[in-house]
Amino acid sequence: MAITGQRGFIQLCWMLAACVAACHPVVAQDLPSTAAAEPAAESTAPRAPATVEVKPVARDEEIRQRLERILRATGWFQASEVEVEEGVVFLNGRTRSQEYKTWAGNLAQSTRDVVAVVNRLEVAKSVWDLEPALAGLDELWSGFIYSLPFLGFGLTILFLAYAAAKLVTRGLRPILRRRIGVALLREVIVRAVGAVVFLLGLYIVLRVAGLTRLAVTVLGGTGLAGLVIGIAFRDITENFLASILLSVQQPFRAGDLVEMNGVLGMVQQLNVRTTILMTLNGNHVQIPNSTVYKSTIRNYTSNPNRREDFTVGIGYDVQIPQAQEIALQVLAEHPAVLQDPEPWVLVDGLGAGTVILRVYFWLDGSQHSWLKVKSSVIRMVKRAFQSHGVSLPDEAREVLFPEGVPVQIVDERRPPHAGGTAKAPVSEQVEQPSVAAEGGLHSEAQQIEEQARRARPPEESQDLLRPAGPTAGD
Repeated sequence: MAITGQRGFIQLCWMLAACVAACHPVVAQDLPSTAAAEPAAESTAPRAPATVEVKPVARDEEIRQRLERILRATGWFQASEVEVEEGVVFLNGRTRSQEYKTWAGNLAQSTRDVVAVVNRLEVAKSVWDLEPALAGLDELWSGFIYSLPFLGFGLTILFLAYAAAKLVTRGLRPILRRRIGVALLREVIVRAVGAVVFLLGLYIVLRVAGLTRLAVTVLGGTGLAGLVIGIAFRDITENFLASILLSVQQPFRAGDLVEMNGVLGMVQQLNVRTTILMTLNGNHVQIPNSTVYKSTIRNYTSNPNRREDFTVGIGYDVQIPQAQEIALQVLAEHPAVLQDPEPWVLVDGLGAGTVILRVYFWLDGSQHSWLKVKSSVIRMVKRAFQSHGVSLPDEAREVLFPEGVPVQIVDERRPPHAGGTAKAPVSEQVEQPSVAAEGGLHSEAQQIEEQARRARPPEESQDLLRPAGPTAGD
């Protein structure tokens, strides 16, 4: 068809414009297919098309209409309104996201013949918008899935470290049992070695996870934590260390008669906190090990021989050597008094009315009670002095009798009263080493041990003085 004149030229221009419009679609490629589509499922933020064309020469009204249709088609904007004046686009309305607002501004800017864009869109903020929280949870879940291989590796290494620590402790116990006789010290060493093996496994896990500084902090903090705990629980730590030292040095054993911290009794138990004594009165006494370790300990059982002494006063009219020989003879004949070391009878001083003799003698504390033997010796020495006419006067003192002293004359040749019992002369009475009132001369250790067996133990804990049997882990 021939095209002539001005009319034909205009028709040719319209045909070229239609071809250009067909080659360049107006609608953005990233727009959803339906107007109500939501952008939540998109992996990236919405993007505006490179260019938006209307006609070769677009008027303001055409630009406004085209932009309003595009905004309504997305469904992302509420009360959207577009104003165009001299190529300047004014965007009004509300949207739910800052990304949508930016997208609308880019869309208007990419439209042909648009000089400038004034983006007045408001981002509506909802109080119940859970999208940030859901995004955070999604990020946490993704991080957890990503760290699962490291978590599995770490748990495997920790399990292997724990198993290695158990094997080391189980193999170390029999070795230490042949070299260290103290059960508590063996257990402390074994547990310390096991803890070192486990901490080594923990260090490997932290290094593999990239937490090198934390690994060094953990290892360094172990010693610091021990120091802090030691300061915070100073008394408990002091008792524990004292129990280790006492079990190693063993200044006493179970059943020994000791005196410590002013308490006299038989040792019943040594545990990680206290030393338990049973006094001669049958009472349980618990003394902290730190106090025991720092106090003076008298062990009356470590050396069974024990020396006792007492004083007796004789008159000035008595020959001192004669009195000494009489007392020494009593000591030589007494069955509980030892002759090696030999007993002594020494002059201890001169009183106001008497010469004071001090009698020393030794006895076997494991066989005899020093209380009973001392009572028996005093009683027999007093009887021997009376039998040999040795006077035992009291200290001289002045006694006044304002009304005089009544005197009664007794005829010693008169036979005793028919209903009375004749008393044997003092010299004819035989003094026995032990009488019923003293309950025998034997040691009371057996009675105290029997009382201890009957008594309820004050603490259910391991006795460090007794050899421990094989543990379950051996």
